Amino acid sequence: MSLWIKICANTSLADAQLAVEAGADAVGFVFAPSPRRVTAEQVAAITPYLPAAVEKIGVFVDAPLDEIESTVRACGLTGVQLHCDAQPGLAAELRARFGAGLRIVRVVHFGSDAAQQAAAIAQDTHVDAVLVDSRTATAVGGTGVAFDWTEARSTVFAGAKGLKLVAAGGLNPANVAEAIATLRPWGVDVASGVEAAPGRKDAVKVQAFVANARAAARA
Repeated sequence: MSLWIKICANTSLADAQLAVEAGADAVGFVFAPSPRRVTAEQVAAITPYLPAAVEKIGVFVDAPLDEIESTVRACGLTGVQLHCDAQPGLAAELRARFGAGLRIVRVVHFGSDAAQQAAAIAQDTHVDAVLVDSRTATAVGGTGVAFDWTEARSTVFAGAKGLKLVAAGGLNPANVAEAIATLRPWGVDVASGVEAAPGRKDAVKVQAFVANARAAARA
């Protein structure tokens, strides 16, 4: 199977380039309260130096449409990841403004109603993929906590019906192969699991994560 790999929460050009060199398909930038938060100005100084083929995904939490649009344009982003309760019609508005070239990813936090949420999002033809993440009382992403993959396999992932599902939350080089073997996701996303410190990537971990994920996808 072909696997989409995103290395998220990059805060510098050096870290984004690490992901590119390791073979990631996408790099992510967090525009929301977080130890890994970046500004549009910071990201606008990074993206011109990244290959055109690598996706540049902005992560937004409850951000209004105009803020998302201005950030996408200023930073040259090729996709957005929308956390929490997106405004009604937000994906449609983004699609109207940017066309099919913008990848739109919605986030579902794993829990008792995650399968229903994913199924509802799947009805929105403007959404390209759903990222299944964990959350804590203080964080909606980058938690470093894994959800129950076995339960998720029989609920959210079993009911995908062609939906592109991305596994996230608590992934790292040591467990990504198990997550892929269990869930068989369309993609995987990692942030804290490949860090040396919050907001700073570890080159060895990034390389190992991508290599292990690719090997597991081929198995």
